Amino acid sequence: MDLITELTILVLAAFVGFEVISKVPNTLHTPLMSATNAIHGIVLLGGILIIGEAEGFLSKTLLVIAIAFGTINVVGGFLVTDRMLEMFKKRPEPKKVESGKAEAKTVEASK
Repeated sequence: MDLITELTILVLAAFVGFEVISKVPNTLHTPLMSATNAIHGIVLLGGILIIGEAEGFLSKTLLVIAIAFGTINVVGGFLVTDRMLEMFKKRPEPKKVESGKAEAKTVEASK
């Protein structure tokens, strides 16, 4: 493919991606981020596979940048997902001391 075709595909993909994401309600942003971890994992794997065959300084530099950004997105996505899941866990109830038992122990100890 020539450069004009590739740039056209890139611009159309960016436009479609923006339109799709802007229509997502706020309550679904975190689960959507969890799903995009898989997509960024594919980008990461693709970058690692292609960097071995890349020729030239510019190609390798762009691939290293893509791999770094993909890694940041995957790790950040998992951290946000983990934080979101923590919100749904039950917190342990604080231990309650029964006043009757505490008073009985105090009376026995004083005898």
